[in-house]
Amino acid sequence: MTAPKEIQRLSDLSSHQKKSGLAAWLGWLFDGLDMHIYTLVATPFVAALLLQANGVAADPKDVDTKASIIQAAFLIGWALGGAVFGRIGDKMGRSRALVLTIIFYAGFTGLSALCTDWWHLLICRFLSALGIGGEWAVGASLLSETWPKKWRPWIAATLQTAVNLGVLLACLAGWMLRHDESHRLIFLVGILPALLTLWIRKAVPETEEWEAARSKVKPPGISALFAQGVSGTTWRVMIICAVSLTAHWAFMFWQQSLIRAMPEVKSLSGPDQTYAVVVALMWIMVGSIIGNFVAGALAKVWGYRWAIVTMLAAYGLAMFGAFSREWDHDTMLWWYALIGLCQGVFGLFTMCLPPLFPTLIRTTGAGFCYNIGRIFAAFGTVFFKLFVPVGDYRQALLYAGWLFIPAALVALMLPEEKDDVGEVNLVAD
Repeated sequence: MTAPKEIQRLSDLSSHQKKSGLAAWLGWLFDGLDMHIYTLVATPFVAALLLQANGVAADPKDVDTKASIIQAAFLIGWALGGAVFGRIGDKMGRSRALVLTIIFYAGFTGLSALCTDWWHLLICRFLSALGIGGEWAVGASLLSETWPKKWRPWIAATLQTAVNLGVLLACLAGWMLRHDESHRLIFLVGILPALLTLWIRKAVPETEEWEAARSKVKPPGISALFAQGVSGTTWRVMIICAVSLTAHWAFMFWQQSLIRAMPEVKSLSGPDQTYAVVVALMWIMVGSIIGNFVAGALAKVWGYRWAIVTMLAAYGLAMFGAFSREWDHDTMLWWYALIGLCQGVFGLFTMCLPPLFPTLIRTTGAGFCYNIGRIFAAFGTVFFKLFVPVGDYRQALLYAGWLFIPAALVALMLPEEKDDVGEVNLVAD
C-alpha cells in the first residue's frame, strides 16, 4: 500500500475536508452577523421598547441598565450554548449539531424584530446566544478533526476572520437600514443563516475521527474535564477565558455608547449617530482581521502559549492608551483599530483549545472552557457600567482593560506545545 499523500496546499484537500471547512467558515460568518446586530442598535431600540411599553420616555440610566442586562443574558446564553451543544456535538456528531446551532441563532435573532418589551428582547437574545455559543464549539472541533494540524494557526485566523466579516455584514445592514426608526428590520437580516443548514445537512458528513471514537466507547460525562491529566488545563483555560472575555465584551458592548456620547457625534441626528457607530465597529473589525493573521504568525514562530500571552498583554496596553485620557473622534477610531488588532488573540483559541481534550469530550471541553468565561463576562458588562458615573463610558472601559494583565499572567502557565504547532502536550498536572 502507498502512503497517503501529504497535504501541502488547498488542492490536496479531500472533498470532505473542503466541505467541512466551508461549513465551519460560513457558520462563523453568520455567527458574527447575528452576534453584533443588537450592539449596533442597543441603546435606541431598548429606549423605544421602554417607551412603547410604558408610554413615557425612559431615563437614560434605566436604558443603559436594561440594555446591559440584555447583553449579559446574551453572554450567559452563549456560555450555556457552548456546553449544551458541545455535549450534543459529542453525542450526535459535529454536522448534526452544527445544523441545530445555526437554526437556533438565526430563528431567535429574527424573532427579536417582533419584541414589544425589553424583557421579550432579553429572552430572544438569550436563546439566539445558545446557538452562537454552540456553533463556536462545534465548528472548531469539526475543523480540528478534518484539516492538517500544521495548518491550525492559519485555520484559526481564517475562522476568526469569518466572524469579523460577519460583523462587517451587520455593519452593512445597519448602514442600509439606518433610517428605520423602529430599529426592527435589522433583526430580520439575522434569519438568513438558516438557509445554510439545508446545504450542511445534505453535503457535510460526520468526521472520521468522531465516527471511529464513537464506535469504540461511549462519550464520557463533563466530569472527565476535571479528571487527572486534564483538570489542570481545564482550570487554566477557564480562568484565562473568564478574565479576558469579561474585559473584551465590556469593550465590545460599551464602545458604541462611548461613540454616541462623544461631542462630535452626540449633536448629530439619530441616523447619523447610528452611522458613526457602524463606522467605529468597522474600524475595529478591519483591525481584527489583520490581528488574526498577526496572531497566527506569532503562533507559528513562538507557539500558542507565547502568542496568547503577547496578544493579551497588548490588548490591555491598547485599552489603557485609548481610555486613560480623552481623545477626539478621529483619533479614537485609530485606537479602536489597534484594539481590534489585539483581538486576534481569540482566533488562537479556536484551534488551540479542542486538541487539549480527548476526542469524545473535545467539543464539550472546548465549548465549556471557552464559553464559561462568558458568564463572568455577562456580569462584568453590567458591573463596569454600574460602577462608574452615568455617561462615563471611558472610565468603565479603562477599568475593564486592566483585566488583560492577569489573563496574560495565567496564560504563561498554559501547557507547552510540541514541535508540531497545534499538537499540545496533555500532561498538564
